[in-house]
Amino acid sequence: MKKTYLLLFLFSITFSFAQTNEKELNEIVEAEMKSASNLMELAVNPNTLNYDVTYQKLEFTVNPAVYNIVGKVTTTYTALSNMSTVTFDLTNELVVSSVKLGATNLTFLQNANDELVITLPSIQLAGTSRIIEINYSGAPATGEQAFTTSTHNGTPVIYTLSEPFGARDWWPCKQDLNDKINSIDIYITAPSQYVSASNGLEISQVVNGSNKTTHFHHNYPIPAYLVAIAVTNYSIFNQTAGTAPNDFPVVNYIYPETLTPAVQTQLAQTPLIMNLFETLFEVYPFHNEKYGHAQFGWGGGMEHTTVSFMQNFSRGLIAHELAHQWFGNKITCGTWKDIWLNEGFATYLSSLVIENFDGNAAFIANKNSIINNITSQPNGAVYLTDTEATNVGRIFSSRLSYNKGAMVLNMLRLKMGDVMFFQALKNYLADTNLAFKYAVTSDLKSHLEAVYGSSLTEFFDDWVYKQGYPTYTVTAQNWGTGQAKITIGQTQSHLSVPFFEMPVPVRLTGAGGLTFDTVLNNTSNNQEFIISVPFVVTGVEFDPEKDIISKNNTATLANENFELENGIAIYPNPVQNELHIQLPSNITINSVSLFNGIGQKVLENSNSDFSVNTLSSGVYYVEIETSEGTFHKKIIKN
Repeated sequence: MKKTYLLLFLFSITFSFAQTNEKELNEIVEAEMKSASNLMELAVNPNTLNYDVTYQKLEFTVNPAVYNIVGKVTTTYTALSNMSTVTFDLTNELVVSSVKLGATNLTFLQNANDELVITLPSIQLAGTSRIIEINYSGAPATGEQAFTTSTHNGTPVIYTLSEPFGARDWWPCKQDLNDKINSIDIYITAPSQYVSASNGLEISQVVNGSNKTTHFHHNYPIPAYLVAIAVTNYSIFNQTAGTAPNDFPVVNYIYPETLTPAVQTQLAQTPLIMNLFETLFEVYPFHNEKYGHAQFGWGGGMEHTTVSFMQNFSRGLIAHELAHQWFGNKITCGTWKDIWLNEGFATYLSSLVIENFDGNAAFIANKNSIINNITSQPNGAVYLTDTEATNVGRIFSSRLSYNKGAMVLNMLRLKMGDVMFFQALKNYLADTNLAFKYAVTSDLKSHLEAVYGSSLTEFFDDWVYKQGYPTYTVTAQNWGTGQAKITIGQTQSHLSVPFFEMPVPVRLTGAGGLTFDTVLNNTSNNQEFIISVPFVVTGVEFDPEKDIISKNNTATLANENFELENGIAIYPNPVQNELHIQLPSNITINSVSLFNGIGQKVLENSNSDFSVNTLSSGVYYVEIETSEGTFHKKIIKN
């Protein structure tokens, strides 16, 4: 009865999680990829690689009721090579009215490649810095929907969402993944009845006639796609998170009609999730400023640094966007091919919230739902090809970048163990070469290997860089008193992987509800393992905790009429140097004799391991005299 109720309970959890997770993840993906065109030509703009942005002052004048922006962007940059021009990413739908270097007006060109090319008055030498002021205005481009005006409950609202390629649609920037702005000041001027939200700490509000200018300062490096603004009649709901002396405000900008007691209860999860992530990893990276949420119209959310833009406030969405503050914002994927370093981590950290807040049964159901989504198609890798990295739909694939990336992390945790896995992630986050900068997949791999003490190349080749998943067949058989033999076979869903190497969890069961869990390092097909089990095995289950990406697996108990002859294994066969004899634990060897093809005894000893180096190549017959009788085997000597 207990088993029946448990199975029904787990099925209901799994079904519920499958529905909830798929809907919630689709909403997250919708926001993070937006409705951008499927094929984008821009990945890295080579014309912006010759300078380093160190500071930007962003001054925007907007009205939520009007689809328009007036901007002045002042950029401090350092030349990385001698320069006669400086190029910014900017859509040509916006009209630049002037560009200045100090009091000097500079000539410029807006071209068909959505670039603003500025001619410098003289050659700027490598290593020198300059400050360029760009004034512009207009209706931002609509292709990537990075700049949106809408209404909520009849009130106008404006919000931005630039990931991956939309920052250029509403301000002149350097938006590819090779340079973070060291710090920014953002000034938002809007009609005074509205409240403005943006990155960093709010410094001041200044009313001038019918307008109000709100100043935010963000003193951490930030990529262009994470810069964001939102303006409407927000109500502000304040919280506190962190632990002294690293406590900080949580500022929530919520539509007035939404700020109900129920939503306040949902928002109360934020400090609890923050505490979990700080315990597992490190102090919130931006604790000197704030965290918070700003409500907006896209489904799901977007992890703008220090202020996640949110459509709703479900616990899963809060967890996903908060997780990005570490994985995505503090350390940002170095190319769109490495997007799983952002999205796979955020998805897995949301699962860790389920594990820690709801218990193991819910965690298993969550992982099972993720696995079912991954294996709904036979192909697909976590890591993107060059071509895939220009396809927004592929970059933000919920099946691969999010779910498969998350389960790869879960499998690394299984392979390494909790202590080493979480220590490696702490080291990754603390790496001064990566912190508040960019990372690629090999950077994470190096930190994992450094703690693990062994190469993870095979693992990454199979599970990250190549495609598909395995199907396992697990067969268990009682193998003498106190022992069982487990055979693991595997087929692959995609030809790119000849064999998925992975520790395989197996649960053996016995009479009276006895269970025995083991993890077997499966490195070859039809690999056999003989293990000690403290009871007679009556059942076998593959991967009971749902820790491995796989599908259509089978686990069976072989014929229980144990034959002692089959319990004696002799290997390797063929043999070259050392011969080994393996017996059930209740049998002892009295003697071992080897005979050649004409019946002559050529070797004798009483050990289970011995050398056959002196024998010539050929076929030999082995006579094994044991405490339970005499048995015969055949070997080939190479």
